[in-house]
Amino acid sequence: MNNLYWSVRRELWENRSVFLAPLIGAGIVLAGFLVALVRLQATLHSGVPGSHSQQALEIPYVAAALILMAIDIIVAIFYSLDALYGERRDRSLLFWKSMPVSDVTTVLSKASIPILILPLVTFVVTIATQAVMLLATSAVVTANGADASLFLPHLSLVEMSRINFGHLVGFHGIWYAPLYTWLLLASVWATRLPFLWAALPPVAVVVIERVAFNTRYFSELLQRYFFGSSEMSSTSSTGMQGMSMSMMTVPVSEFFLSPMLFVGVIFSAAFIVGAVRLRRSQGVL
Repeated sequence: MNNLYWSVRRELWENRSVFLAPLIGAGIVLAGFLVALVRLQATLHSGVPGSHSQQALEIPYVAAALILMAIDIIVAIFYSLDALYGERRDRSLLFWKSMPVSDVTTVLSKASIPILILPLVTFVVTIATQAVMLLATSAVVTANGADASLFLPHLSLVEMSRINFGHLVGFHGIWYAPLYTWLLLASVWATRLPFLWAALPPVAVVVIERVAFNTRYFSELLQRYFFGSSEMSSTSSTGMQGMSMSMMTVPVSEFFLSPMLFVGVIFSAAFIVGAVRLRRSQGVL
């Protein structure tokens, strides 16, 4: 466990984007939100909150969470593609193999970044961003002579924290583990362009199935697993309630007992075992 702890810290030292990307995204979100507050003041001078002004207050919180979630996914994908390929590209693999750290510990430490560490970092940054937005909103609403309790009935920081934690750590972390571990496997396997090696096998399966059997079971399975059903994606709703319904419709107990989650964990474990075996047998390019 001590080796795993220091291996994770080494990954964080070498990959500052795990912290910098969410922080930069939060700065951009806050800059846009301040502009939105300036524009919103014109609708607050009447003193009577309407549905349009309430919706205008709620939408930025949903947008901030979605933007930071997208940043989390992008950083996790690029990190996973380069995690094991990079140490062979810069010829540092032999040095790290000389250290008293096993291949299992190294691969697990790298897998923990997109599955656990990055979602937690993004969650903290998201909550801090929404807390600043909530304080700014309250100040602007109060300064314009309106009752903040009438404008902010759905902007509960506790509720937003629950939604963000469940979606970031539960879905973008644990649920997407097969994606990240598959990218790690492609990263240790590829001699060049790991993205192509990661994308080619699933694309080949989809094409062969379509041409040979005129079916789309594999592509629909991937879509259902990573993006949800078409009914959920077509549901239209606004505000924090809409965000809660679209992102956290599955209870925690059902989420952890879902058969699809167990299948994903099995595939993730298989990909990690494959990455460990490949790294153990490889040297410097």
